[in-house]
Amino acid sequence: MIPDLPPLPALTRAEAELIDRYLDVVDLLGRINPARPGDTYRGLRAAQALVGKAVALRDALTLMHQRGESEVHAPTLAQALRVLDGERRAARVTVPPDSGS
Repeated sequence: MIPDLPPLPALTRAEAELIDRYLDVVDLLGRINPARPGDTYRGLRAAQALVGKAVALRDALTLMHQRGESEVHAPTLAQALRVLDGERRAARVTVPPDSGS
């Protein structure tokens, strides 16, 4: 049985779009990370897709700004990222700990 996840906090449509596009970019950066195992083709495909996802992220932030959403409500957005497994997903972007070899 899958445990119940906490509900997402109330977000504007633009904030939800920002979170979704941010996680898209994070996922691709995790696939490109040269400190992680994988093949170059996978990284190449992720890098090619990153261009479009970065544009979508920029567009989400532009929309927020145009709608007068001039502040990022970090605690609320951080909660949304946690619910959407953002911590694990972002960890793939970092350099893994030294294995002690």
